[in-house]
Amino acid sequence: MARSRDQATVVGSGPNGLAAAIALQQSGVHVRLLEASETIGGGMRTAELTLPGYLHDVCSAVHPMAAASPFFKTLPLADYGLEFIDPPVLAAHPLDGGDAAVLLRSFEETVRELGADGRAYRELVGDLVQDWPLIAGDLLGPPRIPSHPVRLARFGIKALMPSTLLSKRFHSTRGRGLFAGMAAHSIQPLSAPGTSAIALMFFAVGHVAGWPVAKGGSQKIANALAAYFRALGGKIETGVEVKSLDELPAEEVVLFDLTPKQLLEIVGSRFPPHYRRQLSRFRYGPGVFKLDWALSGAIPFTAAACRRAGTVHIGGSFEEIARSEADAFHGRISERPFILLAQQSLFDRSRVPDGKQTAWAYCHVPNGSPVDMTEAIERQIERFAPGFRDIILARRQTGPAALEAYDANYIGGDITGGAMNLAQIFMRPAPRWSPYTTPIQTVYLCSASTPPGGGIHGQCGYHAARRVLHDHFPDHAAR
Repeated sequence: MARSRDQATVVGSGPNGLAAAIALQQSGVHVRLLEASETIGGGMRTAELTLPGYLHDVCSAVHPMAAASPFFKTLPLADYGLEFIDPPVLAAHPLDGGDAAVLLRSFEETVRELGADGRAYRELVGDLVQDWPLIAGDLLGPPRIPSHPVRLARFGIKALMPSTLLSKRFHSTRGRGLFAGMAAHSIQPLSAPGTSAIALMFFAVGHVAGWPVAKGGSQKIANALAAYFRALGGKIETGVEVKSLDELPAEEVVLFDLTPKQLLEIVGSRFPPHYRRQLSRFRYGPGVFKLDWALSGAIPFTAAACRRAGTVHIGGSFEEIARSEADAFHGRISERPFILLAQQSLFDRSRVPDGKQTAWAYCHVPNGSPVDMTEAIERQIERFAPGFRDIILARRQTGPAALEAYDANYIGGDITGGAMNLAQIFMRPAPRWSPYTTPIQTVYLCSASTPPGGGIHGQCGYHAARRVLHDHFPDHAAR
């Protein structure tokens, strides 16, 4: 259906809202972007959370998917102040006894570091590293006829397996632990089908694009996207909370960078009953409990590799991590939680006063959990870095309720826009020919609750924008 007006509104300025706005504006559609907060960015924000002069990433901190994003790679973001820094060790996985497994930018060096498990790593990850440029568009988009079906199937056969099964290719504690830490990014029990896909993708993306941090903080990604959008002629209004569809211009296309729960609150009464039921059944995953620290020095990890890593996966053996992730998913509190820790200031001195450091970490907890995990998290870090507590100058705790209060997209502390189980990966948020459309022709969803799901990559927004161009602005779609 062609439209007489080449205008659209995007609600929400997270990575997907910004990506949708940019893709539409690039094609000649005039876009107004509305953000409820006074600061743009969603999960890409940076602030002084502990002490003056200590910059902390409020949500997302390390950006392998931003570096690998097919859409972001087309944008001149470096011209707008974005600089990525790759640590010498992308990710480290400490083990009891002082050893650690590592993910390095070099595929061959990672294979060598894994020793006897290097051959298994080569067999599992090597093809995906080679095939990534050809199948990334299929993996990071809506279900479609694949461009390279044989190569995609080669990945899919392994990816659909539960991590508990595929990890048996590794025989050492190092190899199995490293695999578990990657798979735990799925925020699912490691026995769930499809969790291997997350592990394999994070390994491959590390070799293809790195696991960088943004110099100056994650806010720099949002700022660069916004500056480029404005340079194209786009308009951004902050402090504007949309509570009803009636507040927006009638007949104008609107894309919501929101989750199904919020979409129902804004538009629900306009949707037919069957679609309301589908959105109401959308499942949210476990939440997170996050800590930020101002530190007097670097974390004293026993394993030297951890002192050179941007990301540290703390959880010990595969079995221990599997128990922790199952606990969070099934509503239990883990006494030894799996922790994702980032130490950005080791490589970006612009974030801290001279001689000081920061650290950022979270563990998975049951959705909406009120339990304070500070002691459990710090105990786990101390296990692999004796003396850690002695260097803490200040800390900031952020549980699921506080995360949702900060950003309404984080329902119950779920930072991925909904559970990343197998069904919801392929049918987010509801079974439709195009997951970005709704029964209202002018209303679209462009958030992490659509394919390909959570992460700072903008692909959900980009694909939603392409759908809008096809449906409403065919003359612009060819640009």
